[in-house]
Amino acid sequence: MQNYVFVIDQNKQPLNPIPPARARELLTKQKAAAYRVYPFVIILKHVVDNPNPKPLTIKFDPGSKTTGIAILDENKVIWAAELEHRGWQIKDSLESRRSLRRSRRNRKTRYRQPRFDNRKRKEGWLPPSLMHRVLTVEAWVKRLCRYAPIGQIAMELVKFDTQKMQNPEVNGVEYQQGEVAGYEVREYLLEKWGRKCAYCDKEGMILVSS
Repeated sequence: MQNYVFVIDQNKQPLNPIPPARARELLTKQKAAAYRVYPFVIILKHVVDNPNPKPLTIKFDPGSKTTGIAILDENKVIWAAELEHRGWQIKDSLESRRSLRRSRRNRKTRYRQPRFDNRKRKEGWLPPSLMHRVLTVEAWVKRLCRYAPIGQIAMELVKFDTQKMQNPEVNGVEYQQGEVAGYEVREYLLEKWGRKCAYCDKEGMILVSS
């Protein structure tokens, strides 16, 4: 899918996004200039009176490693991107800093009594790797709202309870008593596969766990 191009007028008011061919035409005729590379935004060389752009919807599909972003005009996707998070890099950097500080304390103040109760966390504290995801998504929302007439924001929040999908009546301690409860692992696997080979479906052969 080829993303549409964001357009703002001389007063930096967001207008309706346009196809890339139309943007190239405006740039060629010098009626507009490139304003930003990514997301690609062009700025018109005149003011649009009463622009009244069509409101768009921005949707987010959050994930631990990547977050999907899409801008929709009703059911039509006009811009999409994938935002990669660097939570693991932040975690590795914090662990490296912690080991260096611990080593320095052991060298410089090896006889000092340990102190573990001199730090407090604010209410609503999040680990830096998670806070990075929140702030990054928030920054992209603000950025896209500057260049597109966003009228609605939606985020997909989905939770799957796989045990409840199999048994809607499951509750409480029953979550700890799944399919393997009461079975040895080998017997469970043999019964699950009908005491057949999982690759060739042969019966009556000696089944050996690898």
